[in-house]
Amino acid sequence: MRAPLVAVLLLLLASPAGAAGFQYGTAPDPDDKPIELGIWYPSDAPVSSQTLGLFGQEVAPYGAIAGQSLPLVVISHGTGGGASSHYDTAIALANAGFVVVAPSHTGDNYKDRAYSFTARNFTERPRQVSRVIDFMLKEWDGHDRIDPARIGMFGHSAGAATALIALGGNPDFNLAVLYCRDHPEAWDCQRAKERTVAASSADADRKPPEWHHDPRVKAAAIAAPAIGYTFTKDGLAAASAPVQLWRAENDQIAPNPANGDIVKTVLPAPPEDHLVPKAGHFAFLAPCSEALAKVAPEICRDDADFDRVAFHRQFNQALVDFFKAQLAPR
Repeated sequence: MRAPLVAVLLLLLASPAGAAGFQYGTAPDPDDKPIELGIWYPSDAPVSSQTLGLFGQEVAPYGAIAGQSLPLVVISHGTGGGASSHYDTAIALANAGFVVVAPSHTGDNYKDRAYSFTARNFTERPRQVSRVIDFMLKEWDGHDRIDPARIGMFGHSAGAATALIALGGNPDFNLAVLYCRDHPEAWDCQRAKERTVAASSADADRKPPEWHHDPRVKAAAIAAPAIGYTFTKDGLAAASAPVQLWRAENDQIAPNPANGDIVKTVLPAPPEDHLVPKAGHFAFLAPCSEALAKVAPEICRDDADFDRVAFHRQFNQALVDFFKAQLAPR
């Protein structure tokens, strides 16, 4: 009996535990271009090394979905990013039993910057998130495995602002005008000015913005939020869902005094707050591959005393713990 028992144990050890499946998808958007997606989910299928943009990931490509009534997390990348920007966080969540969908935001990704640094970008992004949720709940092959009452969101930089708007926030872009008047040297103000000089504003930017909220999003983790200076207590009064806030100590892109610190103060309920020592704005992106470091070195540079790989082990686990607690079955 000993040999069969050993064989069974070896088989169990060889079976993937908490593996992640992966597939590409496309969410239709009747108001704009189709939205490209990366989708991660629990799977018992064998994993293998797969290319994802300039990254490599260990996933089960198009493997069968494991589990029922799974929670869903939407990942919203920062300006100029894409579905792969937070792939390691997506895998950690999928390994923990979440379905994860990461859109490449139309008009604000590494291939398409048509809406970047405009008010339209922040009206379009939350609307796109809703289209993605619609797709995942109604059209995705695994839609019947998702619990529609358990939806969360993670956003970085412009994606963090996107999450706050989805939760019910209404930014005031008159405050952006005042901020950039007083801080013309600010990173985002410089780029907004460059865009204005390069091309006249679209009609959509001249109209009063219509902010799109989605009550299906029950909790959000946000990192290095951009345009924090556009939010007030009144503007975030309806964003009452639980929030986990991450701020980078050395953020030069979205400095805390004008962004994360403001968001922390004006949220209607105190967030679960994390200030990361020696981290820069891009520390929340997946640790860079050699290929990415050659193409975009500015997003791969960290303080000499900051270990992004080690930090992401803690960061990803903290996100898993937060979403497990906030999206637990009711």
